[in-house]
Amino acid sequence: MAPARKISRFHRQGDDWFCNASLPSDITVVVDGVNFHLHKFPLISRCGKIATILEEYLSSTETTSTLPLEEFPGGADLFFSIVKFCYGDRIEFTPRNIVILICAADYLSMTDEYGEDNLLSKSESFFHKQILRHWKDCIVALQSCELVIPTADKLQIISKCMNALSVMICTDPSLFGWPMMMYGSLQSPGGSILWNGINTGAKIHSNESDWWFEDVSFLCVELFERLVQTMETKGIRPEILARAIMYYCKKYLPGLGRWPGGQSGKLRTVASFSMTPASVNQTSLLKSVVKLLPEKKGKSFCRFLLGLLRVALILGVNHTCQDSLERRIGVQLNLATLDGILIPSYSDSDTLYNSDCVERMIRHFVSSEPRVTSISPSSVDLDTSPSSGHLKKVAKLVDNYIAEIASDVNLKPGKIRSLAEALPESSRSLHDGLYRALDIYFKV
Repeated sequence: MAPARKISRFHRQGDDWFCNASLPSDITVVVDGVNFHLHKFPLISRCGKIATILEEYLSSTETTSTLPLEEFPGGADLFFSIVKFCYGDRIEFTPRNIVILICAADYLSMTDEYGEDNLLSKSESFFHKQILRHWKDCIVALQSCELVIPTADKLQIISKCMNALSVMICTDPSLFGWPMMMYGSLQSPGGSILWNGINTGAKIHSNESDWWFEDVSFLCVELFERLVQTMETKGIRPEILARAIMYYCKKYLPGLGRWPGGQSGKLRTVASFSMTPASVNQTSLLKSVVKLLPEKKGKSFCRFLLGLLRVALILGVNHTCQDSLERRIGVQLNLATLDGILIPSYSDSDTLYNSDCVERMIRHFVSSEPRVTSISPSSVDLDTSPSSGHLKKVAKLVDNYIAEIASDVNLKPGKIRSLAEALPESSRSLHDGLYRALDIYFKV
């Protein structure tokens, strides 16, 4: 004989929930247009907010009261779970629902004053004992904060998650016993490959500093920015944070992936298999990234900045963001490549390439080199000057750039001249490259 199925305490008819009890309902709670026809006693024995509001009805002769709950965290579905808790059912805590449960319990004032072992204390205990101690649970819980950021901030949920994650990143992953999937092979906490649960002793060689990039990339822009700032205060190296930011940008800025160097391989992930990508506003992301990125130099980083500048020009972000990128690129223009600075004109322009942008970057480079303006061929040996190496590279880059854009029939002679004169005379010991560019231009 099949076991009897548990009879539900509640049933639904359209937008109305009813309790299957012999006593008639004496209160109707409305959440997001859904009506819950319930009983006062189970609610006031758990929910301080409802108990307080119902005091206003004591002088009323009506047998049924209607109580709307405006902006209830989690909506009608979560309120139904809390209703069942008030009627004696158990409630399941998970990393995905724990934040919203804490916010809802706080909204309803479900403290132990209104019932022993009440929802607020139970959910907070689970949060501190389970969520904050495990990477996967903590990152999933932090992602769920996106819907309730103001309340989660007030309850210090976000700061606690970020502090916990930052500590875990700073610490050897093997100390936490995390199960990690990488290259399709299950690893032991110490990084050894497991076969049928047996430690083989073989190690997978990888850069341990990047294991968390994929997981944090599922956060929304605001939470990602704040997490990076928290990590910075915890002492995580700027170059690691820069790589994490680059990884995040490549994920949400289409077309950027072909510009930054490196990071082409798939990084391992702990939690992201159970998470969904964030919904990202690209303009907001770009503005945030410009603020977050450290003052760093390097070929791949310069190429990444050039990719960001292209996206900024396409999106038409404000001049402050664009100027910041141009300055950052300009001070390391000697590390740029020709294809990197060949930036198309994305706005209404007669010319094919945005030469104004390149000219501004050249001038940023000149102003960043303290000895450039004072150097002249007769006053210094160009082969031994500390600035000469960078200067020669940029001069060669600029000459090649002029040669590349010289075939544009709409390019004005004045622009050719301003690009050529943006660098001091001392930057070119020979003018062959510039002559070649001018020859191409006049032939067109």
